[in-house]
Amino acid sequence: MSSPPPVSLFQWLRSMYETGWLLVRILFNRFRTLMATPEKVVLNAGSGSDADSSAKHRPAEVVASDMQRFMLNLKGSFMQEDGRGVDYAAIKDSTEFAEFKEKCKELRGVDVSSLDIDNKKAFFLNVYNALTLHGLTDMQQLPSSVLGVQDFWSKTCYDIGGHVYSLDDIEHGVLRGNRPHPSKEQPCFGPDDPRLQHSVASVDPRIHFALVCGAKSCPPINVYSAKNLNFGLAAAARNFCQGEVRVSDDKITLSKIFLWYGVDFGKTDAEKLRWCVEYLKEDVAADVTRLLDGADGDGALSFLSYHDYNWQLNSKQ
Repeated sequence: MSSPPPVSLFQWLRSMYETGWLLVRILFNRFRTLMATPEKVVLNAGSGSDADSSAKHRPAEVVASDMQRFMLNLKGSFMQEDGRGVDYAAIKDSTEFAEFKEKCKELRGVDVSSLDIDNKKAFFLNVYNALTLHGLTDMQQLPSSVLGVQDFWSKTCYDIGGHVYSLDDIEHGVLRGNRPHPSKEQPCFGPDDPRLQHSVASVDPRIHFALVCGAKSCPPINVYSAKNLNFGLAAAARNFCQGEVRVSDDKITLSKIFLWYGVDFGKTDAEKLRWCVEYLKEDVAADVTRLLDGADGDGALSFLSYHDYNWQLNSKQ
């Protein structure tokens, strides 16, 4: 075999330049990704190998049931009766919250794949609300608004079955069937992400009235089980829609949840409103139907608008 031709100085320098420039681009893109991705805060991490091993010997349904019980306990002791106000200061130093945090460590060993669809939905609804409560309560200083906490929904996480889930991951990746966040184009989970297997196949829009983000305009905190899931979500949708769908002077105003997540309720404004009708009081439903019947086409409705969302913290008054 003949030896390769000698490399000229020019070729060598060019090769070094291209290699160096490629390396710079790789490092720059990596730096940009790191800067754009908030550091995850895993609230059930740390010591507790016993929690990991014990959870592996307990069915996911049992751990989920324990989480429901602890959430009900916290709700009964530290929240307003309607679930809309939370006494974060009282929770923080309570024995109930200390026990709750220990229980959350068991999530690290849970096998979510063993849950059927209703158990999975109830599990992630409860975990989302628990994670919101946990994340806000653990803060050194409570914000006046949840928007004051930078990247709260993308960095506040639990380890569930060995995988890290943020609030955004649970809401958009799992419960919304891996649909993109309203402000993004890409889904939460890529095609090779092991968490993708837990995404629901069909989105139930009623989840938006069960997920509590920590703001006053959010729905009240409730606790769900597979047994009461349909009833509980129907009640949550009815309570929310009857309070947030308003008709006056032939004008309809909705919560901005219907704007941000409109795709979950329907392809058009008319479809969103017709989805709501089932959950409205009879007189309001009749007004909405009358306005829809008189509308032309399936485009934007001139009589529909959205009222402001109150992002102030849902702290107990």
